Amino acid sequence: MIEYENLGKVNEKLFAKYQEKFDEILKSGWYILGKNVSDFEKDFAAFCTTDYCIGLASGLDALVLAIDALDFPENSEIIVPSNTYIATILAILRNGFKPVLVEPDIRTYNIDPAKIEAKITANTKAILPVHLYGKSCDMDPVMAFAKKYQLEVIEDCAQAHGALYKGRKIGSFGIGCFSFYPTKNLGALGDAGAITTNSKDFADKIYSLRNYGSSKKYYNDRIGYNSRLDEIQAGLLSVKLEVLDDITNHKRALAACYHAHLDDRFIKPVVDQDHFDVYHIYNIRHHKRDELRAYLLENEIKTEIHYPLAPHKQKAMAGILDGDYPISEEIHETTLSLPISYFHAEEEIIRVIEIINEFKN
Repeated sequence: MIEYENLGKVNEKLFAKYQEKFDEILKSGWYILGKNVSDFEKDFAAFCTTDYCIGLASGLDALVLAIDALDFPENSEIIVPSNTYIATILAILRNGFKPVLVEPDIRTYNIDPAKIEAKITANTKAILPVHLYGKSCDMDPVMAFAKKYQLEVIEDCAQAHGALYKGRKIGSFGIGCFSFYPTKNLGALGDAGAITTNSKDFADKIYSLRNYGSSKKYYNDRIGYNSRLDEIQAGLLSVKLEVLDDITNHKRALAACYHAHLDDRFIKPVVDQDHFDVYHIYNIRHHKRDELRAYLLENEIKTEIHYPLAPHKQKAMAGILDGDYPISEEIHETTLSLPISYFHAEEEIIRVIEIINEFKN
């Protein structure tokens, strides 16, 4: 069986360093907001080429706190792609604002810049591009609209650690919101997240919000949260950050195999010189996706679907997300994620390709 993912195998090379780091933290007796958090924040900010990184409890919290800290007025609207993972939309709703869905580009699966301006109103306060599957959005037009209409840009970078747009790291264009969920290229061993920014004032707000709205112990300036990246996860993330480039290069090499040898009957991720893709997910599309997935499982190849149901079709969004989004629905109905993990060998990917290419449709 070729597994889709196996986190034990992904992290196996790091077990010894993880154990060393864990023992160090355990013996220190300091488990919340200590040296490991500050060290990781410094290193990840440098990795993202930003001035600040603030560690948080999850990627969803990063989005929620980022929006909260911007102090938008009531009835504000935030533009977001119609095919994003539900967390992006939940963060907007949790702040009491309106998500305004914009269809993606069918080629890239990221928000279509050509469709953004038509959705901007007097209530629009931010654009929230999502760098889906490990590919950066087209940020030049996004930033141009933000400048023209004086909007904030909040980047959902949950799937794209280290991705580049025209040589620039994602998370450095606007406010970067990251998830370190265990399956991510830079994954923790539990939930974890972070915000990146170049604004000291904004960073100070997030430092306070994550810690009950407090900048000084037992003194609370804001209505805050308990959303602190803990010392253990920060320490383990620091260990993994040291090999993140190796992880990225490995996944890009596996993606190159798919690009080169997978039959063109299957719609493969688009590749172009402006984007350095990190392939958190390698998705293909096919009009008989469910049959293809069943066929692969019969041949001992596991796959996943990211994601099977569009946000506006979710039960929880009934009466909230109105409208028709046919491009999003087409993506959700045809997309299939193929094995592309750090533990996969190139020979396994070649085997996956051979089996897929034999699929009769």
